[in-house]
Amino acid sequence: MMKNEAALDVRDLRVVRGGREVLHGVTFEVPRSSVIGLLGPSGCGKTTLMRALVGVQIVASGTVTVLGEPAGAPALRRRVGYSTQKPAVYTDLSVSENLRYFAAVLGAPRSDVARVTDEVGLGRHRDQVAATLSGGQLNRLNLAVALLGSPELLVLDEPTVGLDPVLRQELWELFHELAARGVTLVVSSHVMDEAGRTDRLLLMREGSILADGSPESLRARTGATDLEDAFLRVITETTASPS
Repeated sequence: MMKNEAALDVRDLRVVRGGREVLHGVTFEVPRSSVIGLLGPSGCGKTTLMRALVGVQIVASGTVTVLGEPAGAPALRRRVGYSTQKPAVYTDLSVSENLRYFAAVLGAPRSDVARVTDEVGLGRHRDQVAATLSGGQLNRLNLAVALLGSPELLVLDEPTVGLDPVLRQELWELFHELAARGVTLVVSSHVMDEAGRTDRLLLMREGSILADGSPESLRARTGATDLEDAFLRVITETTASPS
């Protein structure tokens, strides 16, 4: 893959679920080594879009190209890390046992277990059984699994839900450190105060992207200093626009 090739290239993506169209011709491109925020209210299509990015969502039409390959291609298996909104770990295993198992599945080095445990702040809980972890700790374990190996793209669905402000700050610092190493991150959230931590925002509502740009450009476009207010102004502009 050429270094200047986009990490993600989504064109006219439509997804239909339960007989209802939930993504309406979504198009965007993501450069490598950046932190992209996918923001919008619950039910706007963020998770469906992320599932399409990692190749586990059936699409009605359009294309999704990831690191130069069609989404879901076998060649991407070790190049893409995915952290789901609901933790997908074994609750009868300890933190370290979970990570050793997933490292073996992914072919990641055993040394990664200690690295990712420390990166997500679970060092003191490495021997704790997952069933006894708090919700926030489970989210961190789920994120640790996604960090195993050397993923070039991380797709993280609500990774900071249930975390205290200090840990959220630490994770966002980690996200930017990863981007500095060449990793591309797509991070979803419905919490607008996290929007300013991203390099670029995709604001979603009802299956469409209403705005695409940096936090600064969104503020400039709307004349708002607060990003939540900017999002509301974008919604108002879109609603007022003739169909």
